[in-house]
Amino acid sequence: MNFLRIAVLLVVSGVALTASAKSKMPQQSACKAAVHQDDIPKSIAESISQTLQFTEGSFLGVAEAMPENKYSFIPTAGNFEGVRSFGEQVKHVACAQFAFFNEFDGKKPPEDCEKGGHDPAKTKAELIKYLKDSFDYSNRVLATLSEKNALERVEGRYAGPNTKIGISVVAVWHITDHYGQIVEYLRMNGIVPPMTQKYGLKIR
Repeated sequence: MNFLRIAVLLVVSGVALTASAKSKMPQQSACKAAVHQDDIPKSIAESISQTLQFTEGSFLGVAEAMPENKYSFIPTAGNFEGVRSFGEQVKHVACAQFAFFNEFDGKKPPEDCEKGGHDPAKTKAELIKYLKDSFDYSNRVLATLSEKNALERVEGRYAGPNTKIGISVVAVWHITDHYGQIVEYLRMNGIVPPMTQKYGLKIR
């Protein structure tokens, strides 16, 4: 009889504890949701700019990591005929950022970004400045993206015809495309990309 009473008490206590825990769950979930909500973008512009800034930072990190005497480096182990040197890659991306967001902004873009554009930058310091200036410009323009203008038509030879949100996405893709190329240039010169160093990525 005593064992039966104890068993009943344990079951009742268990139910009570479970009910109490469940009653607290909505508040805990609400708190977690509130914290998560603060972390997500609050506008269309922010939704793209967070990714844009991350890719810009990754690309800039590789550009800064490559020694100046290697800016003329072109891979030779494989079929690399006609490809850009490391410095030309950097210059091309900088010019393209101006081009994409000139078109977004309704301005005439540079006419020769395939060859790096008309900017006279040649040295590592000059090319890094050109790159940073292009990133600053792209972020200023992207900040004007909104629900009202996201689907406005954009004309231009680089990514048009398109929409403002469409050309912004193209700008992100373009940086990642060339990041994938210059990372190989960097590794061929015995340097691990800064982003990989930072996170210590190990596959095997």
